[in-house]
Amino acid sequence: MPSLSAMVVNHYKLRGNILNYNFGGVGCSAGLISIDLAKQLLQLPPNSCALVVSTENITMNWYAGNDRSMLLTNCLFGLGGAAILLSNRSSDRRRSKYELVHTLRTHKGGDDRSYNCVSQQEDESKRIGVKISKDLTAVAGEALKTNITTLEPLVLPMPEQLLFTATLVGRKIFKMKIKPYIPNFKLAFEHICIRAGGRAVLDEVEKHLKLNEWVTEPSRMTLYRFGNTSSSCLWYKLAYFEAKRRIRKGDRTWQIAFGSGFKCNSAVWRALRTINPAHEKNPWMDEIDNFPVHVPKVMPIDF
Repeated sequence: MPSLSAMVVNHYKLRGNILNYNFGGVGCSAGLISIDLAKQLLQLPPNSCALVVSTENITMNWYAGNDRSMLLTNCLFGLGGAAILLSNRSSDRRRSKYELVHTLRTHKGGDDRSYNCVSQQEDESKRIGVKISKDLTAVAGEALKTNITTLEPLVLPMPEQLLFTATLVGRKIFKMKIKPYIPNFKLAFEHICIRAGGRAVLDEVEKHLKLNEWVTEPSRMTLYRFGNTSSSCLWYKLAYFEAKRRIRKGDRTWQIAFGSGFKCNSAVWRALRTINPAHEKNPWMDEIDNFPVHVPKVMPIDF
């Protein structure tokens, strides 16, 4: 069966010397992994473009059994898709929306607990499903810490870097009993997009980074409105910022994505212009005035 990338080439009758890559089995962080690959591919050939297509197809992983730990994915995931066009042509800068500043990938697959926290397996009735471990939130927090430790020297102001480094040295070298210093990433970014598969992981990230509800609003509203659309989820959240007219020229946006394996990936973008949602194709525009909405932690189910 042809891959998704081959389907795109065939549908648009693209030329024969195009380089196409198809990602599978990398989980919900595939979107940022693709962005990182596109960034590397655009380093060499001048005047080139790269198209990244992210989508989620729930039909192949639909679980028809009774194991509760596997039924969760049936409730979380939804169909969705997004396409992102990147270019290294200087002439495209005037019509581009964002400039890619940094990409960073963290992989915790060497640790068994991280590797097994999200896995596809058979239940007692030999039905295949995706099992989510109770360790997921803890594993996500650990992967995020590792990713942040590498990212912070690239983006944080010098005073924040000094505080973070001094605390780290005190705890690791001098064995001082002090709390880890959590950098104030709101000094480095105007917007943060968190691709969290569900509320529990999003709560963990919010707690770890000390974020307020305004910062995590796009992530929560995307989960409420569209569900977990996997690798395309980040672009729905960025579109929410745009629809709310929050993206101004020069604004920096941090995208965080988690995926099975276990992976935590980051991308940093800088807005090249103020985004007017009326001039963009945006999935939120027909109903953006109805958001945000209150989402209770517990909702009754009427039968």
